[in-house]
Amino acid sequence: MQRSFTILYTSLLGMCLGSSLSFPSNINIGGLFPTESHEYEVFRFALSHHQDIPKLVPQVDMVKLGNSFSMTYAFCSQFSKGVYAIIGLYDRKTVNMLMSFCGALHVCFVTPSFPIETANQFVIQLRPELQDALVGVIDHYGWIKFVYMYSSDSGLSVLQKVLDTAAERNWLVTSVNVETMTEASFLKVFQDLDKRKEGQIIIDCETERLTGILKKIVEQGKNAKSYHYILANLGFLDIDLTDLRKGGANITGFQLVNNSEPTVSHVVQQWMEFDIKDSKMPKSGLKYTGALTYDGVKVMSTAFQNLRRQRIDISRRGNAGECLANPPAPWGQGIDIQRALQQVRIDGLTGHIQFNEKGRRTNYTVGIMELAPSGPKKVGYWNEDEKYVTTGSFMRGSNDTYGLQNRTYIVTTILESPYVMLKKSHEQLVGNDKYEGYIVELAAEIAKHVGYQYKLKIVSDGKYGAKDPDSNMWNGMVGELVYGKADVAVAPLTITLVREEVIDFSKPFMSLGISIMIKKPTKSKPGVFSFLDPLAYEIWMCIVFAYIGVSVVLFLVSRFSPYEWHAEDSEEGGEPQTPTQASASNGVQGQTPVQQNTNQQSLEQTNEFGIFNSLWFSLGAFMQQGCDISPRSLSGRIVGGVWWFFTLIIISSYTANLAAFLTVERMVSPIESAEDLAKQTEITYGTLDAGSTKEFFRRSKIAVFEKMWSYMKAADPSVFVKTTDEGVIRVRKSKGKYAYLLESTMNEYIEQRKPCDTMKVGGNLDSKGYGIATPKGSHLRNPVNLAVLKLNEQGLLDKLKNKWWYDKGECGSGGGDSKDKTSALSLSNVAGVFYILIGGLGLAMLVALVEFCYKSRTESRRMKQSINDAMHCSTLTRMSGNGSGGENGRILTHDFPKTVQTLPCMSHTASMGLGASGM
Repeated sequence: MQRSFTILYTSLLGMCLGSSLSFPSNINIGGLFPTESHEYEVFRFALSHHQDIPKLVPQVDMVKLGNSFSMTYAFCSQFSKGVYAIIGLYDRKTVNMLMSFCGALHVCFVTPSFPIETANQFVIQLRPELQDALVGVIDHYGWIKFVYMYSSDSGLSVLQKVLDTAAERNWLVTSVNVETMTEASFLKVFQDLDKRKEGQIIIDCETERLTGILKKIVEQGKNAKSYHYILANLGFLDIDLTDLRKGGANITGFQLVNNSEPTVSHVVQQWMEFDIKDSKMPKSGLKYTGALTYDGVKVMSTAFQNLRRQRIDISRRGNAGECLANPPAPWGQGIDIQRALQQVRIDGLTGHIQFNEKGRRTNYTVGIMELAPSGPKKVGYWNEDEKYVTTGSFMRGSNDTYGLQNRTYIVTTILESPYVMLKKSHEQLVGNDKYEGYIVELAAEIAKHVGYQYKLKIVSDGKYGAKDPDSNMWNGMVGELVYGKADVAVAPLTITLVREEVIDFSKPFMSLGISIMIKKPTKSKPGVFSFLDPLAYEIWMCIVFAYIGVSVVLFLVSRFSPYEWHAEDSEEGGEPQTPTQASASNGVQGQTPVQQNTNQQSLEQTNEFGIFNSLWFSLGAFMQQGCDISPRSLSGRIVGGVWWFFTLIIISSYTANLAAFLTVERMVSPIESAEDLAKQTEITYGTLDAGSTKEFFRRSKIAVFEKMWSYMKAADPSVFVKTTDEGVIRVRKSKGKYAYLLESTMNEYIEQRKPCDTMKVGGNLDSKGYGIATPKGSHLRNPVNLAVLKLNEQGLLDKLKNKWWYDKGECGSGGGDSKDKTSALSLSNVAGVFYILIGGLGLAMLVALVEFCYKSRTESRRMKQSINDAMHCSTLTRMSGNGSGGENGRILTHDFPKTVQTLPCMSHTASMGLGASGM
């Protein structure tokens, strides 16, 4: 009896131990993940946290999503290895294949992928369904018209739910598939919204595709306050919304992971500290799909622990069979594992985890998030029982905003002298200290008045900002504001209508207009006869003719007037008799009639105003030097008087202009206005490409500017330049054949810089201003605007302009060389006068020599001497100083005896004297 009891006890104990020992201590679980995926790294991290008995042993295959063959091979490989369950991802192309295998082979598939409508109970869906929460949010905002942008990659279950609800409630929904949407159709969607003044959009995509769409939205400038986006994605905090926030758009989304929970934050911290070996991907934060993967491992671990406690035999003996067998051979213990997984009730990173009989999440809570100016904020939550519940909100545009002192703003600008320039030692400097200029100081003053920290950033493409007519994309600084790459633009940015439509401007901090820059004409070098320039050549010719005419008239009136004639002793060439001598001679008594007749014949009537003396008189009067003869008759004096008056006016006018022409270097500009440019084609002209000046000409309806735009647009090679510096260099190298159209302020600055060879011509073509730009709806607009007004009232803006334009100028005050410059006379100014003097002296010497030779030849013939003796005798006579000098070059001879006068030399001297007197 005792022996029987012992045997029975031993048998029962063996059965118990056998049952306990039949449950495996290591559970092989399969994994299907894309290579280097975030979910695979979190899977490894989760396994390191769940080392309880039974221990989960991974059998992972790397697959390519979208490749059904790769997925089938990996699934069959894992099934043949005898895994108890599989965790992994699927997509639209492989989901049906996986459902079929799991249902046929009774293999459980735990997945964090998007939920699907299926009756397959072996698929455990970790991700909650979003359609009911989305409908609750739409109801909360009261939307009745909106655009639904979706991706078929994540299924159409949410779209179907929204469309069904729209049919019940008369919503007007425009659905757009982002996979088939081109760039043009994307733009058309927003253009239609703008026309209807609507901006309510729902985007239902996976995170990767959603990020690309949001980037497009920012690039198109559709992140303004007038738009409201609902992101149908459970990872609101996983998305980079910085660029969207800068535009002020309203963004609402869903957040599955509650990072404020201590247990969640602890796991996230451990994840960041987890060392991922052999990983080539950079470490990132824990995304919501990674959190679902972590919870999936926890669900599987909990389920197998429950099975072990329940002592359910799930061991797989030998080969599990072929997954492609026909008919399929399902695994008998698969139902037990499926039930264990569905019965799990735990709290994980994604909240409460519970499944219904179809393997879908139930009794879950989703947080509702909004993008506040200071960052994402939770404004409510949604669950199956309470539906949408509001927990908090913020007032857009209020001072809940950024906390100016706690953020560094990006200030975009452009390298343009004198606005922003690199310091000479910029390589040794960092940050804002590398730059100097008008804008640099202005940005510092505005930041000081508004009270924020900032960082200067040079615009990447070096452009101010214009809209491409083909792609409708903004470039330059305007583009950086529109697409959220910068917070403020402090630069010489012109306020225009097209820019004001996409960004906000402050009050102008500088007024200006479009002006014309040309190369400074070469100064005219003074010519040898520049002293003739004060009077035109026509006047000089008239003066010559007047001089000859006056001389001839004076000669004629002197011939006709009896008062110009007087008696003169013709014998011996004697001097003319004075009136006293004439009366005395007439009163000589005792002369016979024959003697009187002889005396009268010896007195001849002479006239001093021969043609040469008339010319000499006119020349002396014109030169204001006078002459030893003057008219005696009334007619002659009238001629002399009008000639003197004429010379007085001419000489005075000449003298008045002579100083200016000799001391002022003048420049003649080939053009003086825009009309001059439009009328000609020899001088080309252009503007900055992608700037407001180009837009001005393109949009102008004024005939002159339209003509100029037509020329510039059709010019080959192109007359447009990429930078202002390039335009200035082109002006300087064009030798006066290129004019550059730019803002007057920049024109004035360049005119003050060396080599001082450019100049501004004409007036401004328009009137506009530079303003500080901010994105549409930016909270910085009002503070910046007030700061500009305050700086203007304090006079700081004028002070800054004087400092960087004129105080630091290199060409002197007032433009220096840009205006006429008075200087001391140089030899080149008056060289012609010296040439005339030298020429006159040389001519006088030549004429004197000719006269001497001619007279010597005449005397040699008369005295019957050789010409050498005659010249020698004449030279001795003149060099010995014999004879007395008389007035006007006359030689007065003494009363020598006639016998003495017969001497050859003396006779020659007398004859020369008489000849000179006769002249």
